[in-house]
Amino acid sequence: MTVDLPDLAAMQDFGARIASRLRAGDVVALRGGLGVGKTTLSRAILAALGHEGDVPSPTFTIIEVYDAPAMHLPVVHADFYRLDDPSEAAELGLDDYREGAVLLAEWPDHAGGFEQDPGCLSITLEIHGAGRRAIVEGGADWLGRMP
Repeated sequence: MTVDLPDLAAMQDFGARIASRLRAGDVVALRGGLGVGKTTLSRAILAALGHEGDVPSPTFTIIEVYDAPAMHLPVVHADFYRLDDPSEAAELGLDDYREGAVLLAEWPDHAGGFEQDPGCLSITLEIHGAGRRAIVEGGADWLGRMP
């Protein structure tokens, strides 16, 4: 499925649609080049789940955690860009963070990818005209709830 995102409002709406369908244990794997909007979409999802305030890019911290009560679901926002090897994700304790939470994963391939996870919603963002385009593929658990 392809979704055109011509402006920030469309990106925010898309993030809200994703957020309304998320369940604990889901992974939103965000792919695309630098500056294509992965963190912007993550911010839109977090805002729709109830987060108020800033959402720093986790490029340097690698993992940021957003918990209840402010959030409808706990969320782990990770940026794996700086990982040199997928084994480093395990060293960070990623599985512990993910327990009962949604994972928003930027640069998921650097952590070994999550496509094998039936709860993985894979979104590839690319420049399209003045806006963006999202190519969306859902794992088995996403059948019937695609955004």
